[in-house]
Amino acid sequence: MPTMTLRELRNTRRLKSLVTAGETIELKDRNRTFAQIVPISKPQAENVWPDFEARLKKTFGNRVLRAVDEFVKERHGRY
Repeated sequence: MPTMTLRELRNTRRLKSLVTAGETIELKDRNRTFAQIVPISKPQAENVWPDFEARLKKTFGNRVLRAVDEFVKERHGRY
């Protein structure tokens, strides 16, 4: 468990990175632990999108679907 002193709390970037990573931080004053900073919840896993291209190929095979191609071009490859 990472520890920080009161003086080190000024480094908010380090504090934020530790807490967002799910770490509980002990606060110390003169080598005595007096508090803990605990994250609200566990970090959420990144959303994993399904492979839409593979799903399309499985469903429709090698057929050419112009509407789908146009949709993908409109969205600049987002989907």
